[in-house]
Amino acid sequence: MSEIIQQIKEKFSGANGFSGFVFSEINNFPMLELPKERLLEAAKILRDEFKFEQLKDLISVDRFTKLQRFECIYNLYSLTHVTRMFLKVRLDLKKPEVDSLFPVWKSANWSEREAYDMMGINFIGHPDLRRMYMMEEYEYYPLRKDYPLMGLPGAVQLPKK
Repeated sequence: MSEIIQQIKEKFSGANGFSGFVFSEINNFPMLELPKERLLEAAKILRDEFKFEQLKDLISVDRFTKLQRFECIYNLYSLTHVTRMFLKVRLDLKKPEVDSLFPVWKSANWSEREAYDMMGINFIGHPDLRRMYMMEEYEYYPLRKDYPLMGLPGAVQLPKK
């Protein structure tokens, strides 16, 4: 495993034109933090050159900070190398958007829709970005940290008995 990770580090080094990429570890697995503008490119390289065939899931995080408030963390898995790797991009509050990974891994479909529905993150190029849990006209995002714990009074009309 360390051999493939070393090759990935070399590929995404500044010497190869990949500036802004930071390697770290999370739960003993490698994590590559990258600029959101390079996510789609990096995903294709990891799938095609390094055989990360699967996107297991995507998590969206609200750090509740002024700059780069949101994060998207992608959990990749390689059947070939029997290992996983994480990708992380940071997004700002005013325009939380990033390229969709649906063109790379079809499994991004539902995870991206959920992050859109619950956090308000827009995935550019997603073929069917619409809400999953909340109704389309609902204008709030329930998993954001500024959403009231008890909900918004009168925001959702409940059916009468």
